[in-house]
Amino acid sequence: MGYQSLNACILDLEKNGHLIRIKEEVDPYLQMAAIHLRVFENEGPALLFENIKGSKFPAVSNLFGTIDRSRFIFRDTLDNIKVLVDLKSDPIKAIKNPLKYAHVALTALTALPLRTGKNVPVNWGRCQISDLPPIINWPNDGGPFVTMPQVYTEDIDKQGIMNANLGMYRIQIAGNEYIPEKEMGLHYQLHRGIGVHQTKANAKGQPLKVSIFVGGPPSHPVAAVMPLPEGLSEMTFAGALGNRRFRYFYDQEGFCISSDADFVITGTVMPHENKPEGPFGDHLGYYSLKHPFPLLKIHNIYHRKDAVWSFTVVGRPPQEDTSFGALIHEITGKAIPKEIPGLHAVNAVDAAGVHPLLFAIGSERYTPYINDRKPQEILTIANHILGKSQLSLAKYLFIAAKEDDPNLNVNDIGAFLIHILQRVDLTRDLHFYTKTTIDTLDYSGVDLNAGSKVAFTIAGDIKRELWTELPTSFSLPRPFEKYKMVMPGVLAIEVPQNIKTSDLPIILEILDEHLREEELNGLPLMVLCDDAEFTAQNLNNFVWVTFTRSNPSHDIYGINSFTEHKHWGCNGPLIIDARIKPHHAPVLEKDPLVEKTVDKMGEKGGSLYGII
Repeated sequence: MGYQSLNACILDLEKNGHLIRIKEEVDPYLQMAAIHLRVFENEGPALLFENIKGSKFPAVSNLFGTIDRSRFIFRDTLDNIKVLVDLKSDPIKAIKNPLKYAHVALTALTALPLRTGKNVPVNWGRCQISDLPPIINWPNDGGPFVTMPQVYTEDIDKQGIMNANLGMYRIQIAGNEYIPEKEMGLHYQLHRGIGVHQTKANAKGQPLKVSIFVGGPPSHPVAAVMPLPEGLSEMTFAGALGNRRFRYFYDQEGFCISSDADFVITGTVMPHENKPEGPFGDHLGYYSLKHPFPLLKIHNIYHRKDAVWSFTVVGRPPQEDTSFGALIHEITGKAIPKEIPGLHAVNAVDAAGVHPLLFAIGSERYTPYINDRKPQEILTIANHILGKSQLSLAKYLFIAAKEDDPNLNVNDIGAFLIHILQRVDLTRDLHFYTKTTIDTLDYSGVDLNAGSKVAFTIAGDIKRELWTELPTSFSLPRPFEKYKMVMPGVLAIEVPQNIKTSDLPIILEILDEHLREEELNGLPLMVLCDDAEFTAQNLNNFVWVTFTRSNPSHDIYGINSFTEHKHWGCNGPLIIDARIKPHHAPVLEKDPLVEKTVDKMGEKGGSLYGII
């Protein structure tokens, strides 16, 4: 079925037991987010907040909180969409098998955007910024944000909806230095289409027109986060996924308006005009800090008569955006590897914040006539991955050869890491990229957007049997007193809090002298951390701590290390310094007083009884 509006989706979810209404008054400052986080953690339903303090509009969240609910929402189109995305990568299939693919023809017809008149629901009324639900998710956020926006811009040289970009970039609607009712902050990261559009507008000295859609059919926000193949418009994808053509018109000022949206905010970004934006509790599990970002000067805010504000909460994974990621992988899982020759599978590991850690499997076919196998083709594939759109934001890339284990699965974190650790040659297989770009939200580097990368390229036979426990003869020198096995071959070592960052070279030297002569082949990786117990508690903790808190060029060391012709390696265990550094962003922490108010809402008699 094709939802004509967000309300149609809400009623369908409610009818089928996927949504509950919260009738009690809720506070948009932290309380709504706290409720959402609890319900998501319990794999609960979507939430419709009907009575928000200080706002006349209701709000909905957790629509995509489980992959099963996402499949339910798109139950009539999901299979056809997978075929269409697959055909975009290999359209010859349709030519060779026209009857086999005839069933997707109707779905394809809904992909063409439809221009409407102005007598549409979203044009019912106007409101001010202060009328919008001022939802603040984390205690140190710089103000309320739009967290489920669909940000629309057009190419100033190729105007029109078929050359437009639709992306999900957070919008700060108040706080900092923004003039109330007149300005908002527009945040976007590297490798986003809006950056190309703003660059062109700046070069011509012209303002960039921006339309921010909120709500609308659920296919619209999904389209805004899709990493679509080159040449496939987000608006066409939204129409096909929602089984309803993307409807739009242009207002009298020339802004594109989504006819089916619940709200549309229009504004302009003037060349090189910025204001501080943030902080914001982000999806790596830390705050992204205050930085200059484009200033959006507001023109109008349109809304439907029955408008519902759509929002989400991000934080340390998993969160609702995890389910977004699962849906994206389900739709595009076959398409992305086809764009890189020799690549079979890729997984941006959600538990590590997505961009910090990437697993991949590639072919190793360059020299099948040589028995002594080593990384060759996967080196080429690794370079291709790190030059491919948002995949290029990966900070740690682990790529294995498919020929070594045809059943290897990039989605099985533990098994994949064991495969890597069993085979890695620490004298050969690490390849660093220094002074390069990294994810905007990653503060492990030396500056905003700046850091390093490392590729672990693994091919060949098993080289070691990994330790599952420490031998009785194993010991560490002072000041290392607390350490614990995380998984086979990995040891978490707690660094005492009184050890300063400036002292690290000294303690690493002590560690190297102590272990240099030891037989440690079964222990290829040691992680320095602030809390060994927490780090070793489970794999999610391990990958989150290790890969969000380290900068490869600065934080990777090794026992008995060397540099040969500018290639670095080590003859003993690899060491990753994954402690929180002074320049890192703060970890997200909940407000205990707000948590108590949510506890009361979960007591018998409340809307959330049995849900949280």
